[in-house]
Amino acid sequence: MSRIAQAFDSGQWSVIASASAKAALLTLALPLAGCGAGGFSLEKAEVDRSIITSSAPYSPVQPASSDKDSDQTTIGNAVSSADIQELGGQAVPWANAGTGSRGAITELVELKDGGLSCRRFTATRESFDGVALYRGELCMAGAGGWRMQEFKAL
Repeated sequence: MSRIAQAFDSGQWSVIASASAKAALLTLALPLAGCGAGGFSLEKAEVDRSIITSSAPYSPVQPASSDKDSDQTTIGNAVSSADIQELGGQAVPWANAGTGSRGAITELVELKDGGLSCRRFTATRESFDGVALYRGELCMAGAGGWRMQEFKAL
């Protein structure tokens, strides 16, 4: 007779099966014992009034003024350094690494009023808070610098 057959004949199988049944019964009984020991009761259950839920009023996120100012300066630098004749009506891309904003400057035209040279433009601003469209005007100031005359959201 082989050893496997001897193991089944010797009654060891019934000992293994009995131990497995006891372990399964114990596994099922322990969680139920916790409930029966006063752990949870529907009669004792109450509404928890300490938790309050509601909705917050909607308020559109406005960009931080320092971010907008920084982007305005970046756009102004791009407008002032653009070669309008060479662009031929193409958009001028801009990006501000400090704020993560970017966009494009379009409709860039140069106007001369008396001795004053100005550039009008439209610019998009894409940032974490959305996309916005601005119209602006940059004019030549003293000592060869440029000054932003107008920069407003459309």
